[in-house]
Amino acid sequence: MRQSVRPHRVWSWLGIMAGLGWTAARVSVPAIAGAAINQINGHGGHSLAFWVMVLLLAGVFQAIFTGLRRYAAFRLALRVETDLRMRLVAHLERLHFAFHDEAQTGQLMANANSDIMQVQNVVLLIPLTIASTLTMGAVIVLLVLRSPGLALFALGALPLLQISATLFSRRMFPIGLAQQDALAAYSGVVEESITGVRVVKGFGSEARQVARLDVEAERVYERSIAAAKLRAWFLPLIDLLPAMGLVGILWFGGHQVLTGHLNDGDIVAANFYVLMLIWPLRMLGMLLGQIPRAVAAAGRIHDVLITEPRIANAAHPVALPADGPGELRFEAVRFGYRRSAHPVLDGLDLVIDGGEAVALVGATASGKSTVARLVPRFYDVDAGVIRIDGVDVRDADLHEVRRAVGIVFEDTFLFTQSVRENIAFADPEAPLERVRWAARLAGADQFISDLPDGYETLVGQHGYTLSGGQRQRIAIARAVLADPRVLILDDATSSVDPSKEHEIRAALGEVMQGRTTLIIAHRPATIALADRVVLLDGGRVVVSGTHDELLRTNAAYRAVLARAEVDEITGITELNATAGD
Repeated sequence: MRQSVRPHRVWSWLGIMAGLGWTAARVSVPAIAGAAINQINGHGGHSLAFWVMVLLLAGVFQAIFTGLRRYAAFRLALRVETDLRMRLVAHLERLHFAFHDEAQTGQLMANANSDIMQVQNVVLLIPLTIASTLTMGAVIVLLVLRSPGLALFALGALPLLQISATLFSRRMFPIGLAQQDALAAYSGVVEESITGVRVVKGFGSEARQVARLDVEAERVYERSIAAAKLRAWFLPLIDLLPAMGLVGILWFGGHQVLTGHLNDGDIVAANFYVLMLIWPLRMLGMLLGQIPRAVAAAGRIHDVLITEPRIANAAHPVALPADGPGELRFEAVRFGYRRSAHPVLDGLDLVIDGGEAVALVGATASGKSTVARLVPRFYDVDAGVIRIDGVDVRDADLHEVRRAVGIVFEDTFLFTQSVRENIAFADPEAPLERVRWAARLAGADQFISDLPDGYETLVGQHGYTLSGGQRQRIAIARAVLADPRVLILDDATSSVDPSKEHEIRAALGEVMQGRTTLIIAHRPATIALADRVVLLDGGRVVVSGTHDELLRTNAAYRAVLARAEVDEITGITELNATAGD
């Protein structure tokens, strides 16, 4: 949190200086009122009009400094909140895929929202609390200077406040930690319920998911109630202490006035000063109550920010050849997602020439999709080398590698933007004509033109307002517009209705012309688009050849295709049964 505040020291100091001015104007009012009463009772000195003007002037200064103090405090807090939010999201974008594989999206959303809000609340309170603390100090000094005995009776209960505040802070800290953890867990369930709403409804599990939400909501309630109970006994003390001070002033001060040791104005001023302690004490109570939650929130944010990306640029990146054809080489590649004893890839050797289309085929968990993720360095190999046009991808500039590799995933994700913005995601400044060119190559131009607003039509959440085939073609157009030298199709037709698959295949055939293409598929018609088929098993290449050759000569290849066909028919049957229920 200190690191987030440091760049905005100017506003911090401006808030503190405004707080000093506000304190000076505020504490001068009781002194002026007391002096006026004393002089009026004595029928001497300045006129009543003079004291009214002085009080009015003090009030004006107090109003000006109040505005400056609050503006500086809010500007600082909102700036810190914005900067921290941007730092966190930018860092999350830089983190490696393995981090996001294990992190829960709801937890990260809680970091970016409720956790940052807790930090912002404390940053907002700090300048205000400093001003309030200065007021308390000034009040104590003025009371002691006016009458040490009166100050003793007015402020004698403050040690009790110190003891109570210490106990409150110690007990509040673990509750604040638990409260933020409960909120994060609740956010995680909410995120899963919303993003997975189709699965929830598809299996008729709404009641079960609501029950999960109910459990997490109860945890948040229980921890919030625990915090409320602590505040319920601590905050009344803050109101009680000034009242006890007023009783002491009336009792002791009254006797002092009767014996002639104090003037009426001194008693009035002392009463004002004690009443002025109420707001600073309240601010202190608010800060003490907020700090534990803010510390917990800041700790959770800090844990994310100190996580180092495992995938980063080399100290001196090597540029990919400008005119490279897109040759891919896998040399003795070994890789496991958790560096387990049974790696997904174990000694993979494969060469894909520039402009060649190769289909990777294999049983489930044979490593096909893993190969696709290693090429653009979503993960780094445990051993061996992957080269693009002769350059080890670990030595090349990371951004350049990912611009050189275009991927169409099985699970197509579209942003809640226009169709044009989704296609031009890799190049937002691309002219509409180039966007339409990419869409035509992907076989998407016709249906996009038929949409209500054409290329400016907004797609709904995840693109679910479009059919699966339409989403897939937009994803292909998005990859084409990036103009990669290597195109990876990761089961790009698996989620498309077989009756529409021929349309996607026609688009893919157009897009693949003259481009190095890695096809991961299990449907024979899609595999047939490749110049060569590679069968994987146990993380290694078993056999290589054309689709027709392998069908005739390799029993293992035929078995893999047959197994894939059975799995697809079973999946369709289960989906239809679920829809019928």
